[in-house]
Amino acid sequence: MSKTPITHDDGRCRCGWCGTDPLYVDYHDTEWGVPEWDDQALFEKLILDGFQAGLSWITILRKRDNFRKAFDGFAPEKIVRYTPKKLDALMQNEGIIRNKAKIHGTVANARGWLEIMETEKGGFSGYLWNYVDGKPLKNGWSSLKQVPAETAVSQALSKDLRKRGFTFVGPTIVYAFMQAVGMVNDHLVECYRHKQVAKAKRPRA
Repeated sequence: MSKTPITHDDGRCRCGWCGTDPLYVDYHDTEWGVPEWDDQALFEKLILDGFQAGLSWITILRKRDNFRKAFDGFAPEKIVRYTPKKLDALMQNEGIIRNKAKIHGTVANARGWLEIMETEKGGFSGYLWNYVDGKPLKNGWSSLKQVPAETAVSQALSKDLRKRGFTFVGPTIVYAFMQAVGMVNDHLVECYRHKQVAKAKRPRA
């Protein structure tokens, strides 16, 4: 993984972390850093970032469709009703990461999501985006060496999520999540996506 931007065969300069794997490059170009406002999509991304702990993101990307199928499209209303039989079946599913703590943690996180949806103004999306005053934080890094692993904001969000019963939401995981869902723009300044993402607007209700 390159710490500095790299120029691909198409002439575009990109963040070095995406390498040359077509799947990774497409994720970088179309998803990473794009502000996400949908409650359920945010839940899915938080869960997948938790499953990534100790692994590479490309491993999760390659299994993402399997995860979506195994976890009923990441519908929290269904996940909270998972029976021991369903959880055992997930542990036998070779298409996902078979980690018992992470699988069971997904149920706890679905429960926390539902609670936030019921109690917080703006639902899960509003709850998360309030930590950045409703708009993406904009950085201007030139190298991955400058990008922090966690911040005061990710620490505060992590602490509150854990207080609400969420698991696998340490400050480093939370910061990676914030980067992925566009709560912070951490595309390197030379990356062609940096300016594009900075112009992203919240869709009208």
